Amino acid sequence: MFEELLRELGLSPNESRVYESLLNLGESSVQKLSNKSKVHRRNVYDSLSKLIEKGLASEVFVKGEKHFKAVPPTRLLSLVKEKEEKIAHLLPEMQKLYEATEEQEEAYLFRGIEGFKNYLQMILDTKEPVYFIGAKAFWLDERLKHFLPRFQRERKRLGIKFVHIFDSEVKTQKPEILKLVGKPYRFLPKEYSSQTTVDVFGDYVVTFVGVKPGQLDAEPLQFVMKSRRLADGYRKFFQCLWDSLD
Repeated sequence: MFEELLRELGLSPNESRVYESLLNLGESSVQKLSNKSKVHRRNVYDSLSKLIEKGLASEVFVKGEKHFKAVPPTRLLSLVKEKEEKIAHLLPEMQKLYEATEEQEEAYLFRGIEGFKNYLQMILDTKEPVYFIGAKAFWLDERLKHFLPRFQRERKRLGIKFVHIFDSEVKTQKPEILKLVGKPYRFLPKEYSSQTTVDVFGDYVVTFVGVKPGQLDAEPLQFVMKSRRLADGYRKFFQCLWDSLD
């Protein structure tokens, strides 16, 4: 049940299964853990050693026999905080290295849901208004339900403005997106709907293909172009389109 989350927090597959088994069994022997987690006994010992190092498990002795128990799951939050603190400490130096080698104009691709999350993080990092052309409400995709609330809170905290031109279908098929993103927004005429969306913010023009109302493609693909001159041109295109719509 929790294995995917535990792996996202940095635990190996075996560590995740053993820790979840500890939560289910309570105080337990290695053999019981092996049976419950479906992890070989030899690998259970290795996983327990690593869990103890991370502060997620502890040893206890029951009638002279070594048993193990889980440390309360709140320890997971401490692990996340420790990682954040390490990143925050090193981030300024990493940012300097990145900016020293960053090209002024470039183009690249993002693939998959993790790539889409990178695109959302770019919006937060840029801290400039975002203009959406042919928007599809694909932020409502089920795979983003845990990531999007944090993104929205941070976006509002930073005061990043959204201006949407939605495809016509969104009005009837996914009206809940309108409350989520807020005004201002307008709609394209139905005959101009497509499977393409263009987002413009800061130095970036990001194009999506194969998207439908409320749903990303199975393997989302984003074409990212970085050029202030290009982005400024697209903002003019957007304004012309915006002014022509009711």
